[in-house]
Amino acid sequence: MIGYVTIGTTDMEKAKGFWTELLEPLGAKVLMDIGRIAFVGESMEKPILALCTPFDGEEPHRGNGNMLAFPAGSREKVDEFHARALALGASDEGAPGERMPGFYGGYIRDLDGNKAVFYQMG
Repeated sequence: MIGYVTIGTTDMEKAKGFWTELLEPLGAKVLMDIGRIAFVGESMEKPILALCTPFDGEEPHRGNGNMLAFPAGSREKVDEFHARALALGASDEGAPGERMPGFYGGYIRDLDGNKAVFYQMG
């Protein structure tokens, strides 16, 4: 249903490095890079994360309530992705744990402050 989600960055090279290294266990790589926007994912036929410098030339800003959510595959993988993100320079936005019955998640903010969660349902 979702083709791609776009987040802003102030440093394209750092953003590409962070997200490709973080999501590498899911098969992610830079699929297309046209300068001010780069598409990261497993393939163009699956949902993609787009990284961009804003078209209007203004500073990117994160939205209040906006968040990327990545299924990790297990609670152990949630823990691994959360730790991996922190090791890559992300900030902790909520350590891995059960948030409600059947939902286990670990929250981070990337190098530009964009919020993401790695989660396991069930």
